[in-house]
Amino acid sequence: MAISFFSKLKEGLNKTRKGITDKIDDLFNNYGEIDDELFDELEEILIMADVGMSTSMKLIEKLREELKVRKIKDSSEIKAVFKDVVKMILNENNNVPFAVGDEPTIIMVIGVNGVGKTTSIGKIAHSLKSEGKKVLIAAGDTFRAAAIDQLMIWGERVGVGVIHQSEGSDPAAVIFDAVQAAKARKVDVLICDTAGRLHNKVNLMNELAKVFRVIEREYPEAKKEVLLVLDATTGQNAVQQAKVFNEAAEISGIVLTKLDGTAKGGVVLAINSELNIPVKLIGVGEGIEDLQRFDAHDFVEALLN
Repeated sequence: MAISFFSKLKEGLNKTRKGITDKIDDLFNNYGEIDDELFDELEEILIMADVGMSTSMKLIEKLREELKVRKIKDSSEIKAVFKDVVKMILNENNNVPFAVGDEPTIIMVIGVNGVGKTTSIGKIAHSLKSEGKKVLIAAGDTFRAAAIDQLMIWGERVGVGVIHQSEGSDPAAVIFDAVQAAKARKVDVLICDTAGRLHNKVNLMNELAKVFRVIEREYPEAKKEVLLVLDATTGQNAVQQAKVFNEAAEISGIVLTKLDGTAKGGVVLAINSELNIPVKLIGVGEGIEDLQRFDAHDFVEALLN
């Protein structure tokens, strides 16, 4: 299973590998001695892959330090050191993998419309059910009728119950009902969808705060996880969305979708480094098994090999 997951990850990162790795390989192979010009060109490659300015500079700085410590002066030996540095950056905020233990868990899923939020919820439910967990979904995005219908379809597909009300209902009321149902049915994991609107930061904060209050009041003993879903193809826009949502909610992890559809997968590094929020799940395909737990080592090996 691990081998097929890794090959799927490698395949999913194909566009990004062409955008970053091929160019980096050309750069390192075409230089003799290491000089400032090489670092400038490397920085440009990273920025073009949406690693972001500040994260690119941080990477270059760490790379310079490591090369000095290891006394490496030939550019052909940089690649291995660069891989280690990328892993260091990613591991700074990825020490807590996505996992559900024995205690009841409530997963709040937030994010704007169109990023793959509903699909991610369905895939997370499938994954957890496959692990033997009893799962329930709450259709808390009541402002978009399609969101409720899509979750109902996913619920049927993966064999998981969906608590819902009609379009336009109070999201907090849906979550209240879902929490009561989760307790009554002794559910292991309750996955809550939320409204995917970024129309107004104050309204967003108020809506999320109301839902969080209901959860805390009705099920204080449950472990809480807040996952923000972002679309990798939007690059730096995803970083900006994360900044806004992070002010509205205490995000515990990122779900990064559509990595297979972009050459700018360097955004994984930008999100992780700039926001101090771990990337916990990544989407590398459209299949039900293609939302994978993020592993920094596997990611770097699949990207830079």
